[in-house]
Amino acid sequence: MNRRRFFTALSAAVTATLASRPAWAAQYEVTRSDAQWRAMLSNLQYKVMRAEGTERAFSSPLNDEKRTGTFTCRGCDLALYASKDKFDSGTGWPSFVRSIPNAIGTKTDRKLFMTRTECHCRRCGSHLGHIFDDGPAPTGKRHCINGVSLKFVAA
Repeated sequence: MNRRRFFTALSAAVTATLASRPAWAAQYEVTRSDAQWRAMLSNLQYKVMRAEGTERAFSSPLNDEKRTGTFTCRGCDLALYASKDKFDSGTGWPSFVRSIPNAIGTKTDRKLFMTRTECHCRRCGSHLGHIFDDGPAPTGKRHCINGVSLKFVAA
């Protein structure tokens, strides 16, 4: 077998494997097909949560939410952030100094010609936003979160 045939066969095998099983299926407790995600989410929610997009700054009503309660994942209802950890960062997105323990996962994001820390729901894999090192005490972190990825549950 020559190299061209080998790489063509390898490429076809990889493509078939990836197409037959969603990437998040093996990693997360809550899984849905692409069609199920599209049916339950608006176009913007899908773009942000499943395609790692970003909502427009200052567009989420949750940016101004000040009541006591919990911010949960829109995709699976997992409690992600406590209202006591929310602060006004002035960026136009809901911002938090920390997440609820064991609520989020992170990975390195190298899009946009920089390295950032992306965060997602640890239970369903939905993209939430990014974590930066310019937040207030006590953590010095700013979890900059897309409001469309969250729901608010008042206490």
